[in-house]
Amino acid sequence: MDSFTDNHSSSSASDSPRAPSPSSSSSATNRALQLLHSDDPDSKLEAAREIRRLTKTSQRCRRHLSAAVHPLVRMLRPESPEPHHESALLALLNLAVKDEKNKINIIEAGALEPIINFLRSENLNLQEYATAALLTLSASAVNKPFISASGAIPLLVEILRDGSTQAKFDAVMALSNLSTHPDNPSIILESNPIPFIVDLLKFCKKSSKTAEKCSALIESLVGFEEGRTALTSQEGGVLAVVEVLENGSLQAREHAVGALLMMCESNRCKYREPILREGVIPGLLELTVQGTPKSQTKAQTLLRLLRESPYPRSELQPDTLENIVCNIISQIDGEEQSGKAKKMLAEMVQVSMEQSLRHLQQRALVCTPTDLPIASSCTSEVPSK
Repeated sequence: MDSFTDNHSSSSASDSPRAPSPSSSSSATNRALQLLHSDDPDSKLEAAREIRRLTKTSQRCRRHLSAAVHPLVRMLRPESPEPHHESALLALLNLAVKDEKNKINIIEAGALEPIINFLRSENLNLQEYATAALLTLSASAVNKPFISASGAIPLLVEILRDGSTQAKFDAVMALSNLSTHPDNPSIILESNPIPFIVDLLKFCKKSSKTAEKCSALIESLVGFEEGRTALTSQEGGVLAVVEVLENGSLQAREHAVGALLMMCESNRCKYREPILREGVIPGLLELTVQGTPKSQTKAQTLLRLLRESPYPRSELQPDTLENIVCNIISQIDGEEQSGKAKKMLAEMVQVSMEQSLRHLQQRALVCTPTDLPIASSCTSEVPSK
């Protein structure tokens, strides 16, 4: 994910009545580069601020100003004044947005070491900007192993625990980005991040991008027994995932059902009850007809695992989704949850029947030319029942 777009700026692109012409933009980039290479500290600071402004919304300027990466990284050194650190870091952030080459060049130029130091800074602005920098830079697959090798992961987990609200959002997204590298989930787990991810998931809006990234990260971490144990041990941990399954974005719901399915597949006897106890059935029923194709398949598989026996019991009781769910409903404690599940099952069957009817009608229209009788046109298309 590459989400940082200079959200920390107090100004916006709308401040200017119209975008600069290519010629004026080229002139401005050249002037910024000249100032950046000046020996005057104030000129360098002015250049960093101008580069930040020029690259805020312009991909063209990001390309033209790629030569600014190395001198901007030099401004991050400890001997530079703190205002230089902030302005240079924000300029680098804007240069990296949606530009893979700049992301890689920033790491290669040596930016990681000062960025890691800024994560430890008592200056909360620097700490926040450094977290956003790692979010943006971690969107590059090339950078992920370098970022994890730098020792950034434990510090990002600390930010997730103690940082500002914005820093926490950026930290969980950065960790989610890093978790897609095969070596990183186990490194992330060593810092015990699950309690802080769950806390953030409880607090944030379930349909938000933050909830989506929390769910994706949890799905990566429950691939390990330590992650599964941590989630079920955390108060409200499984419930938070179930709430995303019910109210999240389509992608977030896919991650949530994937996480629960992974837990149940790893040890059905251990995780079936904790998942059922949080009232997951209505959300799973809804996913079977309204989720993404992956969500639908995962939801149906999880429903089979959650019933008393995950296997068909006899030919007289076919392994239909309705029978599976009825079997689960019969085991649910509490009238409210059972009633809600029964209502959802009835709605699911109704939606399924309506979809099947529409599908048959569409097929009939496609395969029934107006000049041919119905009987001679569709016999091979619609199987008899």
